[in-house]
Amino acid sequence: MYGVILAGGNGTRFWPLSREEYPKQVLTLFGDQSLIQHAIVRARAVVSPEKIFVVTHAQHAEQIRIQLPPRLHPTFLYEPLGRNTAAAIGYAAVAIRRQVGDDVMAVFSADHAIYDLDAFYAAMALGEKLAQTGYLVTLGATPTRPETAYGYIQVGAPIADTPTALTVNRFIEKPTLAVAEGYLQEGDTFWNTGIFLWKASTILEAIDRYLPPLSAGLREIEKDWGTPEGLENLPARYAQLPAISIDYAVLEKADRLAVIPTSMGWEDVGSWTALSTVLPQDDAGNVVVGNVVSLHSRGSIFYGGERLVAVVGLENVIVADTPDATLVCAKGDAQEVKQIVEILKTRGGDTHRTHRTVLRNWGRYTVLEENADYKIKKIVVNPHARLSLQMHAKRAEHWVVVTGTARVTVGESVYTISANQSTFVPMGVKHRLENPTDLPLEIIEVQSGAYLGEDDIVRYADDYGRVAPTTPPT
Repeated sequence: MYGVILAGGNGTRFWPLSREEYPKQVLTLFGDQSLIQHAIVRARAVVSPEKIFVVTHAQHAEQIRIQLPPRLHPTFLYEPLGRNTAAAIGYAAVAIRRQVGDDVMAVFSADHAIYDLDAFYAAMALGEKLAQTGYLVTLGATPTRPETAYGYIQVGAPIADTPTALTVNRFIEKPTLAVAEGYLQEGDTFWNTGIFLWKASTILEAIDRYLPPLSAGLREIEKDWGTPEGLENLPARYAQLPAISIDYAVLEKADRLAVIPTSMGWEDVGSWTALSTVLPQDDAGNVVVGNVVSLHSRGSIFYGGERLVAVVGLENVIVADTPDATLVCAKGDAQEVKQIVEILKTRGGDTHRTHRTVLRNWGRYTVLEENADYKIKKIVVNPHARLSLQMHAKRAEHWVVVTGTARVTVGESVYTISANQSTFVPMGVKHRLENPTDLPLEIIEVQSGAYLGEDDIVRYADDYGRVAPTTPPT
């Protein structure tokens, strides 16, 4: 069996904690692992590590790679743009068919919480057996409250020889509170988890039957798979794929469909309000994370970092603080946070795209100050790590070593500088910064030029695969 982790969303509903370059799936929202790390742990328990696929956007791959366990090298499938789950799943099914011919694929989302892993593993084992016989299988979570933010599945009769697996009567969209309360009492309706099992050939045949335009687009992608022409044509072809969920496109129409109900403690961590279901609450019903002082507040979510956040007399409110942005909204309006992100995109700046501190495989950098024609960064390079050999067309850089020793490449020159020494990198010249020692290297970088965007970079050599084509598979 193969595991396919869908990790393509930006998670705009978790702004300002999530950003375009630091999406929801790499956030640590509960426990001591990020959402993608939780997903990897669950996938590794049911499939071999070398059989894990991660479907994501190219700009998210580096942040995901930073969080992967040592020696785990999943196959990354890069979507040129998001086209919803039907396209992502079909894309992964094509990749599996190209690699092994056919096999069961278990599809997970990277933004779930599951607390009873034994129940989850048992359901997955049964689901694999059903998928081998040609069923399209989904897991249904036993509801624990009248939830209006989830979709539901109403089940029918048991499937022969597998009494714990049931047929599907219908899929139900997010209900009203009164309707959800009725489902909780009836006992034949389960939360739609979006966790699926099926053979690659089965889902591709179903896509061909129920959504021919997607099937035709996938065949075009598969035709040139792995060739230079395929890589070049992928963005245009992918943009033409229908943007629709697998539920709407296939499952609601399919006839050989099975649901496995399970009490596995499942939650969809989709927006700020989900923290009330995955994190403990104080006596007043507040979720409090970070350096927060709360007084006379009830039913709220307060998420802070190192900076002190003080709140007084707030009720049913979300406050989320980061070094460069703060969100304050009513809990009932949490889904509207994504509209704030769209407004920020029209205003320019980086608060929708990146944090002040950005993690990289080689270390991290923090933007200390920025103006129209200069930017000042603190750069920390891990021991024995190095940045790519690169060039900037629109800016020059001055480097001042604060602590440690740097090996510097500027053009044809390679030399070493230490604390209180500096160097200059002219515009348009190849250069590289590396740390040859066992201690961290810290430098202050002053950029100057007409354009200071992070996309003004050409990489010629890189230890982390960022020079290779950003299309499938890698």
